Amino acid sequence: MYLRHTTVRKNGKTHSYWRLVRSVRRGRRVVQETVAQLGELDGQGRARAGALALRITGRAEQYELFEAPPGQGSEPVAVRLDQIRLERARRFGDVWLGWRLWRALALDRFCEDRLVEGRERAPWPAIAAILVIARLCEPASELHIAEDWYRRTALDDLLGVPAERVNDDRLYRALDRLLPHKQALETHLKERLGALFDLDYELLLYDVTSTYFEGQAEGNGLARRGYSRDHRGDCKQVCIGLVVTRDGVPLGYEVFAGNRTDVTTVEEIVTTMERRYGQACRVWVMDRGMASAENIAWLRTSQRRYLIGASKSELKKFAGPLADRRDWRQVRDGVEAKVCAGPDGSETFLLVRSAERQQKEQAMHTRISRAHRDRPGEPATTHRAGAKADRPRRRRASDRTPARPQLTRRRALCDPSRRRPNLAGWPATRMVEARRMGRLVASQRRLLRAAHQSARLELRGAVADLYPAFRSGSGLSHQ
Repeated sequence: MYLRHTTVRKNGKTHSYWRLVRSVRRGRRVVQETVAQLGELDGQGRARAGALALRITGRAEQYELFEAPPGQGSEPVAVRLDQIRLERARRFGDVWLGWRLWRALALDRFCEDRLVEGRERAPWPAIAAILVIARLCEPASELHIAEDWYRRTALDDLLGVPAERVNDDRLYRALDRLLPHKQALETHLKERLGALFDLDYELLLYDVTSTYFEGQAEGNGLARRGYSRDHRGDCKQVCIGLVVTRDGVPLGYEVFAGNRTDVTTVEEIVTTMERRYGQACRVWVMDRGMASAENIAWLRTSQRRYLIGASKSELKKFAGPLADRRDWRQVRDGVEAKVCAGPDGSETFLLVRSAERQQKEQAMHTRISRAHRDRPGEPATTHRAGAKADRPRRRRASDRTPARPQLTRRRALCDPSRRRPNLAGWPATRMVEARRMGRLVASQRRLLRAAHQSARLELRGAVADLYPAFRSGSGLSHQ
């Protein structure tokens, strides 16, 4: 319960009428319900009404953010507003909330117990808090945190670390200090988050992502070239396997070599999590990139429960259940699901269909079919060809009116389509032109690749001469 007032003007006077209200949920709406009309109240009357509301609800008194408890008040100070100016405005609300969450998770005590204090000018627990709060409020690089973000916040007052003592080198060294305590930190967060938010760890979701490096990354033994999700196949990378709960709370992660495929990480990540947190009746949820006959057999042999995306080729086995309109249940708007037994009866399959996905595939099929119908002589085997079906067709050289007989005779000698028919429906002239263009593009790519490699080697040598540490460093990671 709380107080609300209504202002009314009557006969040139302003009247404030107070009432005691409470919030009531009705369906999806929250409305205010009047408990008592209190009329006009002065300061003492409003204080008594607030105390009455606390007695009715039986709750302890709650103070505002900057409100002092009774008995600790100070005398008011008179100020002149025309002589007040604003200097060095800083962000406070988001960093203060992050700092409170840091303490609520007892991360300050965890870091103080494990990060031994030495001769450093900035304590390592405070630097770790800066990294975590920055990731919560404004995710960016360590260089941005040191040179821009930290100076615009009030963390120097909350943590007692001046801005000039926060630099990117110190932030990177704090990560090196935290890395040996990775497993202990994951266990601490699991226990603390489970106690605060009553999390459920019976269903775990697992997926793999990657992050790449600029440079040779010679100091990182796991840096390899592999399938890049960032479309940077020219850079070395590492793969990161992350396990989260159904609420999206991270439970743990592991780092793999950059050339390792997703399907080979399942057994290692499952056994690692079970060895760390115990083997319980959990359900592992993974996408079809983790599905393989070996992984399915291993999960079934060890009596583990799983929900893994099946390949599209297996849909042929369920043509009957998919066509049957019975037993479909609506999961949400436009999405229906159906449970059916596998072909051998040892597994249970969950069939899911989406109305939006069906409309999208029908539109793709219609577009490709229209391209075949409009251009019967040229096969449209890709979506790109179907997208260009509505464009006007460019006239070929054989369709144009010859300007001179001499030029026409030369074309006839060079154009094989004029001497023999093309049974494939594709003019031979265009095939010859395509081959020539392909050879030209390939040669240009080889020249560009050689020039790019030479420039990289020269640049690396120049940087290595200026910065000897670059030769043994691992580069910068893009996240």
